[in-house]
Amino acid sequence: MRNEIIEVLDEIRPALQRDGGDVKFIDVTEDGVVKVELQGSCSGCPFSQMTVKNLIETELKNKAPEVKAVVGV
Repeated sequence: MRNEIIEVLDEIRPALQRDGGDVKFIDVTEDGVVKVELQGSCSGCPFSQMTVKNLIETELKNKAPEVKAVVGV
């Protein structure tokens, strides 16, 4: 599952980088919670939680059904 998550994050990364940000995979728990760290301009953005939920979590759940949630750390 880790490799699948990393592949999906690599697909999302260019969209974040266009706005000066990035995402770093931190960990995935046994119950399917993915931990990511937003970096660059995304880390201080007031919309960062929306990015985590609406973009990253949605994409991960679509492409890796075992993912239950994504949280920013």
